Amino acid sequence: MTIQIVNPGEVASKRAGTGMTTPVSTFKATSLTIFEALRKIATQSPRKVYSSHLRILVISEELAREGITPILDGILRNHEMRTDFYIVIAKGTTAENVLKILTPIEKISSNKMFTTLEMSEKIWAPTVKVRLDALISDLQTEGKDPVLTGIQIKGGPSKGEEKSNINRIDPNAFLQYSGLAIFKNDKLVGWLNEKESKGYNYILDNVKSTIGHLNCPAGGILAVEVVRSKTRMRGRVDNGNPQIFLDVFLEGDVGEVQCKIDLIDPQSIDKLEKTAQKEVQTIMESAIQKAKKYDADIFGFGEAIYRADPKYWNKNKDNWKEQFLDLPVHVNTQVKIRRLGTVSDSLVQKTKE
Repeated sequence: MTIQIVNPGEVASKRAGTGMTTPVSTFKATSLTIFEALRKIATQSPRKVYSSHLRILVISEELAREGITPILDGILRNHEMRTDFYIVIAKGTTAENVLKILTPIEKISSNKMFTTLEMSEKIWAPTVKVRLDALISDLQTEGKDPVLTGIQIKGGPSKGEEKSNINRIDPNAFLQYSGLAIFKNDKLVGWLNEKESKGYNYILDNVKSTIGHLNCPAGGILAVEVVRSKTRMRGRVDNGNPQIFLDVFLEGDVGEVQCKIDLIDPQSIDKLEKTAQKEVQTIMESAIQKAKKYDADIFGFGEAIYRADPKYWNKNKDNWKEQFLDLPVHVNTQVKIRRLGTVSDSLVQKTKE
C-alpha cells in the first residue's frame, strides 16, 4: 500500500511552493492485509494516518485483474473510512507511480485527481465518478457488472516525482484520465476507449454535457455541444426472448463551423440532426459490442430484464452471461439542434464567397 499525504508547511504557508520540500510525500508499507499495511505506515510517518481524509483510491491494473473484492473488504470495514471518495484504476502502471507524480496548478495531486474526475464527467463525458458504496452495490447486484475510470501517466514517471516537474511550463509527466475499465464480477477484463466510454455514459444516462463533431453535407466538419441528454432503458421479454430498448433524446447547440453550410435553412439543420442521430447510435452500439466481447453486462441490462419480468429472470439468471452475448438491443435516438451561437452564418462560407 502507498499513501500520499500533504506537507502542511509547504501548502499552507504564505510562501507555499517556494520551499525546498515537495507539497506531498508518499509512504509505502507491505503486508498481507490492508489494515496491517495502513497501521504499519506509523513506523515511517510522524503523524497518524486519518483514513477519513481519503479523497481518491487508486488500484493498480495488475491487482485489479486479480480481483478487487479482498482489498475492498478491508476498506469498507474500516470505521474511519467515509464513502465519499472516488475509486480509479492505474492504467498500464502501478498506483504507487500515479501517487508519486507532482502536478501543477493543484499542488496536492490527490485533490487534482479528485477535481479533474468531477470536472471531466461534468463537461466531457467519457469518465465516470464511482464511489465505494456504488462499487459495492454493482458488485453485489445480479445483472450488473462495474466499471471504473482509468488514469494514465503521460511522460516519464521518474521525472514526474521531482519538484522541477511543477516548475516547468510543459511538465515532464502528468496525469490524465483515459477510458473505462470493464469488470467481470470483481476482475478487470478489458478497457473501453474514449468513444466507447462516452457510449457507456449515454446508455446509463450519465451525460450532463459534452462536445462532438459531425461531417457537413458538403464536406468539412461542424462541432455540436450536447446541453441536455436523457436516456430511457426498458427491458422486455416476448415469448421467452429478452430484449432491451434504449430511447435517447439529446439537445445540442452548434459550437463551431468549419464547412460551407447555410444554418438558416431548416433543411440543413434537419440533415445535421439525422447525422447526429446516426453518430450517437454508432457510439452507443460500439460500447455494447465491446461489453459483449468481454461478456460483461456493465450496463445493467440484466437488471432491466428483472424489472420487466421477475419470473423469467429468476428462472434464467444462472445462464444470463450466455444470453447477454446474443441479447438484441434496440437503440432509438432523437437529436434536436436548438441554438446556433452568436453567429448565424458560416464564417468559412462567407470568407470564401
